[in-house]
Amino acid sequence: MVMTKPPPLLLAAARAWARRPLFQDAALAVGLLVVCVPVNNPVAMLRTISALDAGPLSRAAVAWAWWIATAFALAGVALRRTWPLPMLGVCTLAVAAHLALLSAVPTTVDLSSVVLLATVATHCARRISVGALAAMSALVMLWCLAGARVGSQVRGLPTFSVEVVHHVGPPPAAGNGSVPANGPVGDVVDRTESTSPWSGVALLGSVLLAAWAIGSGARSRRKYLHELHARAQDLERERDQRAALAVAAERGRISRELHDVVAHGLALIVIQAQGAEAALDHRPDNTRAALRTIVTTGRDSLADMRRSLAALGRVEDAWHPQPGLAQLPALLDRVRETGTPVRLRIEGTPAALPSAVDLSAYRVVQEALTNVMKHAGTGASADIVVCYSENEVALEVCDDGVAAQQPIRLRTTTGNGLRGMDGRVKLLGGELTARPRPDGGFLVRARLPVREGNA
Repeated sequence: MVMTKPPPLLLAAARAWARRPLFQDAALAVGLLVVCVPVNNPVAMLRTISALDAGPLSRAAVAWAWWIATAFALAGVALRRTWPLPMLGVCTLAVAAHLALLSAVPTTVDLSSVVLLATVATHCARRISVGALAAMSALVMLWCLAGARVGSQVRGLPTFSVEVVHHVGPPPAAGNGSVPANGPVGDVVDRTESTSPWSGVALLGSVLLAAWAIGSGARSRRKYLHELHARAQDLERERDQRAALAVAAERGRISRELHDVVAHGLALIVIQAQGAEAALDHRPDNTRAALRTIVTTGRDSLADMRRSLAALGRVEDAWHPQPGLAQLPALLDRVRETGTPVRLRIEGTPAALPSAVDLSAYRVVQEALTNVMKHAGTGASADIVVCYSENEVALEVCDDGVAAQQPIRLRTTTGNGLRGMDGRVKLLGGELTARPRPDGGFLVRARLPVREGNA
């Protein structure tokens, strides 16, 4: 016979059912009943106790009452994580009914109240679980003390005792054994009563306290694991946010680089192309010079764009140096070739600047000159002042644009150029001022700290 393995879907469904809390609790309830039947033998125990302690209830009524209480106790265990506190009350009443029916003989099913107390301590607030422990301890104390005072003559209020039911064969003759002549055949009950009710209080109270301590420890561990999980989620969320911010900052930096390079190069190319078109018919030499300037400017702009894209790893010429203030004369020469006069004045002693500051200063001047060529109008000139000091480098770019064209310029200088300059300067902790001049023209001032913390 060949044994076949169950299908994977069936195994997955079985594992999913086994992980459900209701299934696990129902299995625990069934386990209590399965252990109770061979260990306590409730059928023989009920028959023997009903025969020894004749009372107002018949043997069948005692058996039915015991099994109904058992069903409620097992139902409470099966639903312990769904309604912990109500099921604790149900199991406590069921255990009380068991003890009353069996003259305080405990069974395995009576552990349901202990299990429910641990569940309440695990899933409920600390004050609720402590209240439940105090209430159950008070009930245990009242039960034991009342049983010791009233005695075993009143059913339902017994003394704390231990009873053992065993089979001994035919009963002994009347007067010679512990069972009367009309007693049951084969079942003998040996009852040992406690001399002090406080021993029962100590035993049962310690069991309840241990159950509460186990549940409370599980609750503390679950809370600790929940905090660790929440902290891990917060750290993961913070990591993702930092990564997103880093990506956004890098995209902004690359966007500023491309805008500065492309805008300046295209502005020069457009101006040179316009001059070449105007001189094409009458001054071909000027046209050739303009075309050569267009070619040179286009190549320089393309090289700058490749250096900017090198940050993305898309080109291989990342070893080319980034431009800085040392390249300002070459930049001004290209601007002068377009017909825009530019004057440069350097104050202080030029010093080596950090690469980020040097590149940002160059880009600010480049973008300001691009705006001059685009918006200042024909015949405008620009003045550039670079001031070196110990803690910062200050830049000033101003022009004398025509006042009549100023309204157009105010509308067009609020685009990506000024935003890019402002972003560059603020990223380094500096300050940027861009405003129209009272006597016409436009002024751009920037302060870039050379040392960290001097903004």
